[in-house]
Order: sequence, then structure tokens, then C-alpha cells
Amino acid sequence: MSFAYDWVLFDADDTLFHFDAPLGLRTTFARHGIDFGEAEYAAYQAINRPLWVDYQHGRITATELKRRRFHDWAARIGIHPDELNAHFLASMVAACPPLDGVPALLDALRGRARLGIITNGFVDLQEARLQHTGLRDRFDVLVISEQVGKAKPHPDIFKHALREMGEPAPARVLMVGDNPHSDIAGAHAMGFDTCWYNPAALPRPEGIITRYEVVSHEALRGLLTAD
Repeated sequence: MSFAYDWVLFDADDTLFHFDAPLGLRTTFARHGIDFGEAEYAAYQAINRPLWVDYQHGRITATELKRRRFHDWAARIGIHPDELNAHFLASMVAACPPLDGVPALLDALRGRARLGIITNGFVDLQEARLQHTGLRDRFDVLVISEQVGKAKPHPDIFKHALREMGEPAPARVLMVGDNPHSDIAGAHAMGFDTCWYNPAALPRPEGIITRYEVVSHEALRGLLTAD
């Protein structure tokens, strides 16, 4: 039986890797003598989340996001926001292990399809995390919004991925991601097949169309490797 796809693309954060931002922030601020608890995290997210929305819609750049989310904290500590952001990204390398079932899924897909990552993350973290986890050689293509200058769901980042893959037929590409808007809607608009990784079994948002929906990587592995 031939495999349905030439390429399988994955989102990174919360699709392939656990993204433990609270741990990364606690580790980062501990080196500066600050106890970063729930109240501090809530204050950080009140700034960070709107910045990510602006970034995904092209209203700010990756550099602006990284600096603005840490501007007030960096001033309090007495360092540049770029330095504080670098400390955070370094802390996140160890705070983001692969999710359960990911190595087995990647092993099962080896030889069946080529694999890639398309992420709205930052270059330093994505490259370092892949090396740290030993998974870098599993992926033929790594597309990072910071390099492309556009973030999912903007069509330009998916077009860039197609070019990096050698222009396969979009219908021969499967996109797997946890975000129904940036991952699933963006890929669907490009003509890719999609799989919504939905471990919390959330209701599907209105207007979201996906071919597959799974609650675990084991379920995805069974779906894609069934003979």
C-alpha cells in the first residue's frame, strides 16, 4: 500500500515538544534573584499573548516581540531586553522535551514520507532544542517564521515551505498542528491535508476544516501507518 503523503509537516511547540514556559521563566529569573511565581507569570502573559497575536498577523516583527515582552522586566533587572530574552530561550531548550509518543511516531514515518517542521518560533530555540533532543536529523526541512518574516497562518510561510520541499503537490502534504487557526486553517488554505492534534478534545472552532483529528501521537501513528 502506497503512503498517502510525500511530506508530513509538524508544528513545533505543543505539537512535537512540551512548551513549559513557566519553568523556563522561573529558571531565567532565578539567575537574576527573582522568584517568578503565578502572579508574575500572569503579568508576563498579559503582555506576551497580545504580542504573539500581533506577530501572527504581521503587525510586529519577531525582534519587536522578543524585546517588548521583556522590556519592563529587563529595566527592573538592569539589562537589555535582548539579553533577558536570550537567557529565556536558553532556559527553554531544557524545558521543552518531546511529547509522549513523538519519537515513536517519527520512527514509524521514517522511509514513508519526508518530514519537516513549520513553526512560529525563534531560530535560536528551534535549532538548539532539536540538537538537544537528538531529533534534528529526522527533519529534512525546518521553516521558522523569524527567518521567513511571516508567521502562520500567513500564506507566505506555507509558500516558503513548499519551495523548500521542492514544490510537491499540496495535496501530497499533511500538516499536523495543535493550533486550529494558525496551523490547520493556514495549511488548509494552501491546499494541504491537515491533522488537528487536539489532546484536550476541545470542540472544533467554527469554520475550521480538517481531514483528521487525533488526541495522541499514538493515534496519529496508527492512522498514518495502518496498512
